[in-house]
Amino acid sequence: MSASSKSHARIGEQVWAKMPKINAEFFCLTYGTMVVQLMKDFEDVREVNKKLESMGHGIGMRLIDEFLAKSGINNCHDFSETCDVIAKVAFKMFLGVGVDVANWNADKTACSLLLYDNPLNDFVEIPPNTNLLYSNILCGVIRGALEMIMMKVDAFFVRDVLRGDDVNEIRVELKERMVSEMDDQYKEG
Repeated sequence: MSASSKSHARIGEQVWAKMPKINAEFFCLTYGTMVVQLMKDFEDVREVNKKLESMGHGIGMRLIDEFLAKSGINNCHDFSETCDVIAKVAFKMFLGVGVDVANWNADKTACSLLLYDNPLNDFVEIPPNTNLLYSNILCGVIRGALEMIMMKVDAFFVRDVLRGDDVNEIRVELKERMVSEMDDQYKEG
């Protein structure tokens, strides 16, 4: 683990200690009830997966403000550092779990976030032969939060413990660094 990654892990631990906590079982059961209701409402698993991702996107767009205010993290220098902060600080801050970053592509624009312990999966069994991405809300949260800091990404599950894999793996791919309208005005003037 690099020095900056160790620093991020330490920050994650400190922020987690200060965060107000809710009962983990209550949180998991509430989330599970919401997923079951979506299954009843939509009946098509693809639509449920899209809805979970969409809900997460909205949450991520709002959660980034709290993250920036409480974590003390300033600007990240590159996408690699951003992913390390997500893994070591954000996941720890909001879910109480550390996440590993792995499987970088050659140009450092895509990586995998490995969740060995996904608290959303507690008390859950997925019916066999279903394509439900139960924790797809996490992909949406990542996408929404990064969009607010001007990074357009794709985030999607590659592996899922609930579907028989050994680890939960979310692939995060940087599509573009967006430029705000304010940045454009300064360049023109």
